[in-house]
Amino acid sequence: MAEVKPIPDDYPRVMPYLCVDGAEDAIRFYTNVLGAAERMRLPMPGGTVGHAELVIGDSIVMLADEFPDMGNLGPRSIGGTPVSMMVFVEDADTTFAKAIENGAAEVSPVQDHFYGDRSGTFEDPWGHRWSVGTHVEDVAPEEMSRRMAAMGEP
Repeated sequence: MAEVKPIPDDYPRVMPYLCVDGAEDAIRFYTNVLGAAERMRLPMPGGTVGHAELVIGDSIVMLADEFPDMGNLGPRSIGGTPVSMMVFVEDADTTFAKAIENGAAEVSPVQDHFYGDRSGTFEDPWGHRWSVGTHVEDVAPEEMSRRMAAMGEP
């Protein structure tokens, strides 16, 4: 029997797994807005998605439809999410605008930040929060600390 690697070569160590009420539409949204490529899908009876994998750059996002009887519920079903995904993109302004055009809601506008990124946060139509950012300045740790201190207490 061939030896199986405990961590497959074509998977990163950490991947978000999103539960959505409407995985089919979510896959279309992430493909259109974030440039995701569908890597695989396991359809379930009734047209639901039991499991799907999307590739975004060098990352993988796994997702499935809600299955309440198994305890798999999305953010809307549980009253929100404490988690936000961060995605680096070529142009944060364009990606953010595309998200809003496709039904996302603005959480915080795209702006330049003291740590060297231009980013903003949106909530997708299923309640997941995404920050999209473009790195615009390399900031040394000492300078980052100085800038943060100059901003005052959060």
